[in-house]
Amino acid sequence: MDTRTEIILLTVSILFLVSLFVSKAGSRFGVPVLLLFLGVGMFFGSSGLGIQFDNYNMAQVVGSIALCIILFSGGLDTSYKDIKPIAAQGIVLATLGVLLTALFTGIFIYYAVNALFSSISISFLESMLLASVMSSTDSASVFAILRGKSVRLKNNLKPMLELESGSNDPMAYMLTLVLVQLIISGQHESVAYGQAVLNFFTQFAVGVSAGFFLGKAAVWLINKIKLDNDSFYPILLCTCGIFIFSITDLIKGNGFLAVYLAGLVIGNSKFAHKRLSLQFFDGLAWISQIALFLILGLLVNPIGFWSVASVSLLIGVFVIIGSRPLAVFLSLLPFRKTPVRDKVFVSWVGLKGAVPILFAIFPFVAGLPQDISLFIFNVVFCITLMSLMVQGVSLTWVAKFLRLSDESDKVEFKAFDVECDEEVKRIMKEVELTDEWLKNGNLLKNIALPEHTQIMMIKREDGRYLVPNENVVLTKNDKLMVITIDADGLL
Repeated sequence: MDTRTEIILLTVSILFLVSLFVSKAGSRFGVPVLLLFLGVGMFFGSSGLGIQFDNYNMAQVVGSIALCIILFSGGLDTSYKDIKPIAAQGIVLATLGVLLTALFTGIFIYYAVNALFSSISISFLESMLLASVMSSTDSASVFAILRGKSVRLKNNLKPMLELESGSNDPMAYMLTLVLVQLIISGQHESVAYGQAVLNFFTQFAVGVSAGFFLGKAAVWLINKIKLDNDSFYPILLCTCGIFIFSITDLIKGNGFLAVYLAGLVIGNSKFAHKRLSLQFFDGLAWISQIALFLILGLLVNPIGFWSVASVSLLIGVFVIIGSRPLAVFLSLLPFRKTPVRDKVFVSWVGLKGAVPILFAIFPFVAGLPQDISLFIFNVVFCITLMSLMVQGVSLTWVAKFLRLSDESDKVEFKAFDVECDEEVKRIMKEVELTDEWLKNGNLLKNIALPEHTQIMMIKREDGRYLVPNENVVLTKNDKLMVITIDADGLL
């Protein structure tokens, strides 16, 4: 193997190991995991230990793939049952809320920055682009803190925030692309703006349609195809997600919106080896998040922060206490039953994350002037750090202060994880009945099972489940879920 390849692999493994160790320490003290991952990347970067990385195109590609997986996994983990009571609020926040946040912030940047900083000259479109880049929120770090501190939220706030955070990135993405295209074209006529609005709604409509119908098609494919190895099903699901993202992007739709909606459709459907696939994606999503945060941390040069520190502080304070709360209260105005303290907490959870930093790379890749691209990137990074250190660290306290922390004695159920000795090959197994199994009769009591084996459930070919009793009539292709200490005896 080439020495350079070995060095790259060694460096990547060290970065991941350090990130995992510091995340454990951070969860104990309530520090956002995202902040720690970014910190590790910055520590190993050009201003730290000296890893030189300035490839914005590669960062965008890696970041887009990681975000695709993160959004797909978020959709898979979101339950219709949980979001149904607050679906309208979540969707409004993820669309109108993001739009209003970008609008208010952009107007503030244009007038305040040009008036207070004589050394900075920024146009209205550039102001709106900067505002749009950082108009979405991050869910991963929010709930990492809440889960780490064992804080449960009242009033369906958690599913509302999960729905908003998981589905508002596509809105910010569309706003960013539209504004980048307007700035590059240099056209300010009504025709150019009309085309931008048309592109916006086209991306939205195509993204929604592709996400729903391709998600349904993925469920059909997974259930229809018979793979020889169970481990292939999570790979098939991952392939479907990447296909949906890329094909939607190719037909001029919003791939991020499509992949999130597809995950939502698939996750709330019945499909083969669902539990195995969801466990696989949980780990894959965390790998993607770590990779995304690390590469963005490596990309930044903290020395450039000093030149934008004061303007970043001004914009950041306005976003936290101005544009975000104003956008939330206006968006939720039709929902009169939503308590004011809920709206205040939702306003505070305008946490910035890796996605705004990823979107801040787009001006570089699109070919905008270096000075404005670097200005946007550095400001967004500074505001992200500020948001994580102020809002992220204080989320638990704010929830308790607003009396939205559910401290009841309600029991929370967790998955029962069983570790077996190496000699016990498998404690649970799914067995598909064949003619050989039914040779002694088609009643359950006629099935010859190995010693120390118990049937837990029967699954019909049409998807129905039956509780086992000795007089149940079995048919070929029924599946038995058994618990056993003699897996070999079932083969």
